[in-house]
Amino acid sequence: MNFFTASFSSAIQLVFSLDPELLTVVKVSLRVSCLSTLLASVLGIPLGFFIAHGHLPAKRLIITLLNSLLALPTVVIGLFVYGFISRRGLFGSLDLLYTQNAIIIGQVILITPLVTALIVAAISRIDERYAKTARTLGATSLQTAVVIFREARFGICAAVISAFGRVISEIGISMMLGGNIKGFTRTMTTAMALEYDKGSFTLAIALGLVLMTISLAMNVLFNLVQGRGRL
Repeated sequence: MNFFTASFSSAIQLVFSLDPELLTVVKVSLRVSCLSTLLASVLGIPLGFFIAHGHLPAKRLIITLLNSLLALPTVVIGLFVYGFISRRGLFGSLDLLYTQNAIIIGQVILITPLVTALIVAAISRIDERYAKTARTLGATSLQTAVVIFREARFGICAAVISAFGRVISEIGISMMLGGNIKGFTRTMTTAMALEYDKGSFTLAIALGLVLMTISLAMNVLFNLVQGRGRL
């Protein structure tokens, strides 16, 4: 008990002292997570709208596949991407392996189905009369899409927040594609795993506190968005 108390106390001091190593790890995590979420949103939001609003013959099958991809293990994605960007892979000449870009690629693959599935759910809940009314008033396809997006804006925000929360806490992709290189590809989760293996718990606990704080902030923001969406 004394060991845990001492480690927890030291971890809190490390956080409030703004330790350079801790800040570097947090910065890398936030950078790759934010970029991954941005790219996945750019891909997933239009795709989700097209699936939900379009007249596709295999729509039910596509949605089923999307929901199945939500359970795809991160290590499977890491292994898949690794096969393409390793030196013997198709894109080996690009030297992407063990870089932040490699982590971003893997994380985009991880959360794009999540964003898409949540956007499909958000768009599907919008009353069809909004689109019909817009068309009746002479709105173009783009203007009709804007109307639908405006009505689904809270669901879209919730999808993006959920995607960010998914990647900020993942470890498999970051470890396999980033290599856990200090000051370059070491994220909060991979650093915590390394410190645990070394038997050094102070930095691991400090990073855990930061990660829990970020996760709590994301959940609070998610609940606020959902609450406003019900008004």
